[in-house]
Amino acid sequence: MRLNRWITRLSFVAAFALVSSLGACASGGGSSGPRRNPNLITAEELAEYTTLTAIDVVRRLRPRWLTGRGAGTGGSNMPQLILDGARMGDATNGLRSISVSTISEMEYLNASDATMRYGTNYPGGAIVVTSRTR
Repeated sequence: MRLNRWITRLSFVAAFALVSSLGACASGGGSSGPRRNPNLITAEELAEYTTLTAIDVVRRLRPRWLTGRGAGTGGSNMPQLILDGARMGDATNGLRSISVSTISEMEYLNASDATMRYGTNYPGGAIVVTSRTR
């Protein structure tokens, strides 16, 4: 009788271990590299696109940055461009004139983060561009 209980428990433990290891493999638990920050475009990511403008890179890598936020999603709810600490206006228009080869990094700030850092009137957030020449 004790032998049957021992075999049953051993079978249960083995089955649990097998299911656990299969679950880890299926969920992508392996080392597939570092996860990218959805609110940051680094110099390493920009290196592939040196011939494009900043708007083209944002459209390819982080298109959600350019969507209006909040009710009405009109022009007033579009993200604002901050270039080396200075507010440059609407990000969509401002990013067209910036060459990727001059950018060190780009960061998206949601409305509350942009307001905390730069003051009021950022209902669509902000795209902060740090240039290499800074």
